[in-house]
Amino acid sequence: MSDKTTVRTDGAPTPAYAFSQGVRKGPLLQVSGQGPQDPATGEFLYPGDVKAQTRRVLENIKAVLEAGGASVEDVLMLRVYLKTRDDFPAMNEEYEAFIKENCPSGVLPSRTTVAVELPHPAMLVEIDALAVVD
Repeated sequence: MSDKTTVRTDGAPTPAYAFSQGVRKGPLLQVSGQGPQDPATGEFLYPGDVKAQTRRVLENIKAVLEAGGASVEDVLMLRVYLKTRDDFPAMNEEYEAFIKENCPSGVLPSRTTVAVELPHPAMLVEIDALAVVD
């Protein structure tokens, strides 16, 4: 049985609460939900702009994936949490652009999107990821 290890990078925000940026066990890498925060300062970025927040969130996820030995291409599943369903078209446009840029195989990850209350008032979107590391 392989050990469970914490994945940590300065390329994504430091968690404010009791969780890891990512956890790897065997070939599985789970990236915790990422918000639209600056990795260096933790500041929430792009108030009111779900497209820009989506890009920042996905860049944070990418940094954790890379720290854990994976890439966006290795992602099986992304879960998207939106503050409001009205933001879906703008989020989806930026999400699609990012995924196509980072999945050259053309095999896109699975995805679930739900509208929920998010942990910080400045957040319009939060995303987590599950990847398999070769």
